[in-house]
Amino acid sequence: ATYWREKGCPPSRASLPPHPSHDEEDEGPTRAKRGKPEVVQDGFLRPVKLSRGDLYKPPTADELNQLKEAESLFHCSLLKMQMEELLKEVSLSERRKKLIDSFVQSVTEQLQTVPQTSEMELSDLSWLSGGVKVPFVLVPKAAKGKFHMAPPISVTIIGSYPLGTCTKPGISVDLAVAIPADVLHPKDALNQRYPRKRAIYLAGLAQHLAASPAIGAMRYSCLHGNRLRPILLLSPPGKDSSSFTLRLHACPPPGFFKPSRFHPQRNNIRTDWYTVTSEPPTPHYNSSVLGDMLPRAHLQFLTAVSSQCAAFAEGVALLKVWLRQRELDQGVGCFSGFLGSMLLAYLLSCHRVSNTMTAYQLLRNSLHFLGKMHEVSSPTCLSTPTVGVALHPSLAEFHTAFQVVFVDPSGHLNMCADMTACTYKQVQHEASLSLQFWDDPTVDGFHALLMTPKPMIRTSDHVFQLCELVKLQSCCKKLNLLSELMDHSGNYVLTALPFILSLLQRGLGQRVRLLTHSLTPDPEWPVGSDAPKYNAQPPLSFGLLLNPEQAASVLERGPPADSPKAEEFRQLWGSRSELRRFQDGDITEAVVWEGETTCQKRLVPRQLITHLLQLHADIPESCVRYIGGMLDDVIKVGREVESLKVVQSYDDLSRKLWRLEGLPLSITSVQGAHPALRYTQVFPPVPLKLDYSFFDREKLSRSLVPHEVKPCPVYITPVKVICHMEGSGKWPHDRVAIRHIKAAFHISLGELLTQHHHYTCQPSPTHLDVWKDGLVFRIQVAYHREPQVLRESVSPEGLLIVRDNAEAQALEMATMQRPLLTSTLHGLQQLHPCFGAVCRLAKRWLGAQLFSDDITEDTADLLVASLFLQPAPFTPPGSPQVGFLRFLHLLSSFDWRNNPLVVNLNSQLTAADYTEIKNDFIASRESLPVMFMATPNDKKVSIWTKQAPTVQMLQRVVMVAAESLKILEPQLMDSSQIQDVVMRPPLDPYDVLIHLSPKQVPLLSQAVDPPHATFSRGILAGRVANTGGALPVIDFNPVTHYLAELRDAFGDLALFFYDPYGGTVIAVLWKPKAFSPLPFKTSQMVARRVEVSGEEAHTVPNVEAVLEDFRVMGQGLVKSVEPRMERWVV
Repeated sequence: ATYWREKGCPPSRASLPPHPSHDEEDEGPTRAKRGKPEVVQDGFLRPVKLSRGDLYKPPTADELNQLKEAESLFHCSLLKMQMEELLKEVSLSERRKKLIDSFVQSVTEQLQTVPQTSEMELSDLSWLSGGVKVPFVLVPKAAKGKFHMAPPISVTIIGSYPLGTCTKPGISVDLAVAIPADVLHPKDALNQRYPRKRAIYLAGLAQHLAASPAIGAMRYSCLHGNRLRPILLLSPPGKDSSSFTLRLHACPPPGFFKPSRFHPQRNNIRTDWYTVTSEPPTPHYNSSVLGDMLPRAHLQFLTAVSSQCAAFAEGVALLKVWLRQRELDQGVGCFSGFLGSMLLAYLLSCHRVSNTMTAYQLLRNSLHFLGKMHEVSSPTCLSTPTVGVALHPSLAEFHTAFQVVFVDPSGHLNMCADMTACTYKQVQHEASLSLQFWDDPTVDGFHALLMTPKPMIRTSDHVFQLCELVKLQSCCKKLNLLSELMDHSGNYVLTALPFILSLLQRGLGQRVRLLTHSLTPDPEWPVGSDAPKYNAQPPLSFGLLLNPEQAASVLERGPPADSPKAEEFRQLWGSRSELRRFQDGDITEAVVWEGETTCQKRLVPRQLITHLLQLHADIPESCVRYIGGMLDDVIKVGREVESLKVVQSYDDLSRKLWRLEGLPLSITSVQGAHPALRYTQVFPPVPLKLDYSFFDREKLSRSLVPHEVKPCPVYITPVKVICHMEGSGKWPHDRVAIRHIKAAFHISLGELLTQHHHYTCQPSPTHLDVWKDGLVFRIQVAYHREPQVLRESVSPEGLLIVRDNAEAQALEMATMQRPLLTSTLHGLQQLHPCFGAVCRLAKRWLGAQLFSDDITEDTADLLVASLFLQPAPFTPPGSPQVGFLRFLHLLSSFDWRNNPLVVNLNSQLTAADYTEIKNDFIASRESLPVMFMATPNDKKVSIWTKQAPTVQMLQRVVMVAAESLKILEPQLMDSSQIQDVVMRPPLDPYDVLIHLSPKQVPLLSQAVDPPHATFSRGILAGRVANTGGALPVIDFNPVTHYLAELRDAFGDLALFFYDPYGGTVIAVLWKPKAFSPLPFKTSQMVARRVEVSGEEAHTVPNVEAVLEDFRVMGQGLVKSVEPRMERWVV
């Protein structure tokens, strides 16, 4: 057995070493060692020949332990290998470490040469050059104290880098620069003097380092967005400038301030200085100063803990990856990598986890601890055990001052001082959700939980933003938050946020399962600019994870009028609260919101949020941008109540079919087989009242037919219904005879329905059309053994041959598979109310991008169903918008080449079934469809994707989905103009565009951009008659017929694409080999012309004739044919 080392290129065959002699092989068992080093000759790595002894040597104790660990800890050994590869991917290379060490050494040497300056007033900044500003908002401007520059007394590496937990991407290395004691004063803790001196000292360092060629770009930032703790960011010069960032933290010398001075109940900002009437405690300000005093002690603590646990660094790395994918590790009040390290250290020191655990076990136990915290302790309390000291604040005092408490080993600092309760609940929710998916053997836990990003717009069902953040100043006044504003040093955004969250949580109540908010990103600005204002940041975004049962309720029912809580309810809702009497006799307070259609009810949380913010926080509705139903416009169909009538009318028809008497055989089942009956039709059929004067009449049946000179009549889609008849020995075994019997049943059914219910019916050999309630139902009689009869044939020798064929498969799909799928997805809609709307949005996008023929309606519905049945790492979508975004993500990111998409309808598949499907898929991959979808009734064939898409079209769909997602998500978060690009196809790639006359496109009103001119389509407003009337024009769409003719005539030359929902352009793409010359044959002269070269005659496409044929075949429908000659030549 030979293997190649992964370095350089594999050597050529000529450079392989000769085979070892028999003597060498015999000596193998005694001389061979595992991990035999590679052989290097002439600068090339050579393959190593392993001896027989190496190949069959028993595994070592270490290898046995690894095998046992893989078997007991992981679902499969693949997960263990994936974890190992991920850790290799995020850990720093030796080259990067050398680069960091070199740059740190260079910066340290530069810092030792900072010049000493004379002492001056703290407010006198004249010594700073104009090219460097102080990274601090100096409000109020007046501040006592003296200041001078001096070299730091020490420069120390702190944070994750010396601990070994620093990970890619976004490598940051922290450097603590100790300010000399003579620069500070013991009373500098008061009135922001220390933070200001710290910021000025950083500006002095920036001014000194600016002249050094060893330093690249310099910028200011803030540690986790805390404006009291600015930091200086340094990048190395040259090509390595983006490889890592060095963060300079200015800190007081060890022991300079007494920690007890910063007790959460103590005040360190005097009222006469900040103009506040009382002297409240300043816990957040105190935490900011304390945070600068303790980083070295924290590093010592973590180093001591990690030295006892071999997998500590890898466990922290995995936890960081998990946090990064959920956007929880950066910004104000984040769950940073430092907190992750401290959490793991806490679990180790409490013996909740063992020192011998692997990185995977450490991650799982950390998530288990976070997810189960509400069961074992206070919901938001994590405290490291410390030795009781009288000066230490108690946990109760910490909880009084902060929403989330995690006390550091010193017992003085709450490391979660800036975290809101909502952020901590989000961490809890994500942790418990992750464990739930990790314990499910049918879910690829590694990919879902560590490799899939979860941006807010794709995670939350609804999102809203507060845009004009300066309005939060008046909010602070309205909520009387002046003391808190002083504690946050004037940062009105962070001051108001917890109170806004608390208000919304009270108002939304049971409507939401989780309320989250974006973490304000750490600001960065050039050293030559002033510190940005507090409102100079992206809008504050809030995410709602809806409770589908209650989110859309228009009624907010309160307590009885005489209850003590009634006053509290009235105070919360203001003028919207009113007394109401209910059907059960109760008289209670209640709030009623506007909402008639499903779309409007879905947006009830918007009304609720804007009302509460206006009433209690002085935030006008114009400042609230709600992102919940921005995509609904493209699937609106007027009144949604009417679109549900098709289901009600079908149910009524089904009951009447069951009750019919006088048929030779009884009906065994009536099943719908149309997307409208599972709520997934993009534009469901609505009841229509016809204008008979618009139509001509057919002479014999007096049915309506289109008028020659008038626009194409309204398109009436037949709703397909499969009617199974009971089995009987009288059914013939001949395929033609069965069809005749079915035609007779269609005639009988039509006669009985007309006789008993006065419906207008039109029987035909293949189906029966029934005009009922302004809708057309197409009933198709089915016999369960007919597909089997179609598979049977008799050989000339008289033998019965059973062979599968396309005709039998098509019949089976139409009469068995599709009705079953319709009923199953109808049930899924009952469980998840927004399932149908997500399907409609997804199919509208597929149509708009001209992919409807490649991703069929059934395929699209199954793709969307998988988002609800296997939502990992998310919860099932709770709004059409988030479902559509996840649909695009699934299309663009799923590995269609190497994995089957399993849609576990009705949860019928077990873990063993998943394994079987995967193994069968791998074994037969080359013969299976390129997009393979397995369901409980179709584990091996993927019947829904057997015909389409092709490899090339799937690649195109994946690419367009990825681009659409990349454009749509930022647009949803930034601007209201959203479907401008995503719902409009790029027509540049196509060779010919056939423009259609809008007058003859019956579905024109469904277009994304319907024209201003409208055409009469032969329908009237008013109440629809339940029975009677002439049979309308059914299933007549000239564009569909024209497309079928084009594909039949020119399918070997070109592909044709069309938006079935009101598109007015047919896009044509020549096939790659369309223009290749072919040998002359008289039978292959359709649309070709002869070219003679020498003695040989070839035929090539006659493009002018083909384009002319496009016009002639579409006469009356085609407006113009636009060839794009710049894209192709003959």
